[in-house]
Amino acid sequence: MTPTLPPGYEIRPVVTDDAAAVAAAYDRNRAHLAPWDPVRSASFYTATGQEVVLAQQLSLMDAGLGGSWVITHADQVVGRVNLNNLVMGVLRSASLGYWVDHAHTRRGLAAAGVGHAVAAAVDLGLHRVEAGTMLHNEASQRVLRSAGFEHYGTAASFLFVAGAWQDHHLFQRILHDRPL
Repeated sequence: MTPTLPPGYEIRPVVTDDAAAVAAAYDRNRAHLAPWDPVRSASFYTATGQEVVLAQQLSLMDAGLGGSWVITHADQVVGRVNLNNLVMGVLRSASLGYWVDHAHTRRGLAAAGVGHAVAAAVDLGLHRVEAGTMLHNEASQRVLRSAGFEHYGTAASFLFVAGAWQDHHLFQRILHDRPL
């Protein structure tokens, strides 16, 4: 069962017109996301920069190679959820990424976003979804575990985050065992 959002929140597919709201959300959350994100150029925090990012994500979605959603509250974007690196064939897997605005944490938004992405992964015919967290990101690890993800290893120097190669705990959720 997918966790429900609190009243006043919505998860929906991202659209090009979200560029300004997404840029504003990233800008509001620079300090909050800095420990978990790559170092970003100044243009990333602008509507023009987000138009480029969203165009890439929408192109991947159109090709069936990704999924991208915004979590909204009133007219603000307060979170993002993405299925990245979607591979079909014999693997049928994707990587999950998500974040929630610092002013909207501890409301179940991350859990609802993860649940939404997992349901979309099932609809896409995927077999598994994976996610990585930095070793000290216990909050994200709790979200993943509560969504049925299992820790299956630790990868040294896995992603270049916050200006350095960071070790990550790796999690996966097997969605089904049906044959192709």
